[in-house]
Amino acid sequence: MLASRYLRAKRTQGGVALISVISFIGIMLAVATLIIVMSVMNGFRSELLGRILGFQGHVFVTGGVLDGPARDAAAARILKVPGVTQAAAIIEAQAIAIGPSQITGALVRGIGPKDLADTKLVSGNITAGSLRSFGQGEYGGDVVILGARLAQQLGVAPGDTVTLISPAGGATAFGGTPLQKTYTVGATFQVGMSQFDQAYIYMPLTQAQLFFDREDTADAIEVRVKDPDHAARMKVEISKAAGPAALVNDWTTRDASFWGALQVERSVMRLILMLLVAIAAMNIISGLVMLVKNKGRDIAILRTIGAGQGSILRIFFMAGASIGAFGTLAGLAVGVVFCLNIDPIQTAVEYVTGQAVFSSDVYYLSRVPAKVDWLEVLVIVSWALGMSFLATLPPAWRASRLDPVEALRYE
Repeated sequence: MLASRYLRAKRTQGGVALISVISFIGIMLAVATLIIVMSVMNGFRSELLGRILGFQGHVFVTGGVLDGPARDAAAARILKVPGVTQAAAIIEAQAIAIGPSQITGALVRGIGPKDLADTKLVSGNITAGSLRSFGQGEYGGDVVILGARLAQQLGVAPGDTVTLISPAGGATAFGGTPLQKTYTVGATFQVGMSQFDQAYIYMPLTQAQLFFDREDTADAIEVRVKDPDHAARMKVEISKAAGPAALVNDWTTRDASFWGALQVERSVMRLILMLLVAIAAMNIISGLVMLVKNKGRDIAILRTIGAGQGSILRIFFMAGASIGAFGTLAGLAVGVVFCLNIDPIQTAVEYVTGQAVFSSDVYYLSRVPAKVDWLEVLVIVSWALGMSFLATLPPAWRASRLDPVEALRYE
């Protein structure tokens, strides 16, 4: 009751009330910012991880098992490993794509029709056309699947033709010459990452072997597993299944620098924002110091009528802690509501400003991702409450040590 009464300061003590309001707002904004930023970074990592791994696979088998029947046998054995969902032979090479509008470089991925259909990130995001004609007809069919951005850049649509040039080409008496061939666009896909949508072309595996002069070989067997986080642990079993001539690598080592940079950035950002919460909590000290100074006579009277030091400490501790607790709860509500409604907020901001706030050309993704990790939210709330309580202790302890005689000497 006394703590609540002291917080509801009179007009003559408006400075204390103003500092309390500033402390409350500071803690609320710091906690909300920490929750929003960490949720966006969690969402960014989750989206990026899901789309990159959904597009490129989790484990890669190379070495001496990529020729003809040996490749098919190795893929069949790998599929029997518990946790493996797909094992697809692929060819990946660079080519020059020529369309009515432009000439540009592209990455061609040769893959079997069934394996492409099982790659849900692509087959489930077809924007125009269909996969029915992919891999059909003589030599595996002359149908290719383009990223939507690449198709737009080249000025083609399903049913149109696109000319591809392989820089490697074939060998002649005068040396290597580029190989050129025209293909029909069967469909376009859009996975939501600009680096894939504007660069990749899918081609039937048999056609890619002819076009890039690979005979009956492949560049790798791309393996997908149920849980990408367990890919590194599954390398041993996959290596045994592939055979002694196989070389096995996984996504954690293939893009180690990229994922390591993301993890370091996330950890540093968390540390910086936690320090921001601590700074905001320190504002409670200034408000309580002024409150103790203004309430010196009240403290002296309470002490003379029998209140102990512990009671005085609890009164001012509860006054300061309540500011931190209510500020933390308000920040929690603001941060979670913001994250859960981040898509409409992004749309509103883009409508008002007239500019994209999250360009896919820069951030790879087309929207701001946000994934609320409730365990991390619990850590954030605990940290904010802990810092608020810690900041409350010094002025509350000082109030409990106030000498009643000194406080009333000049009254």
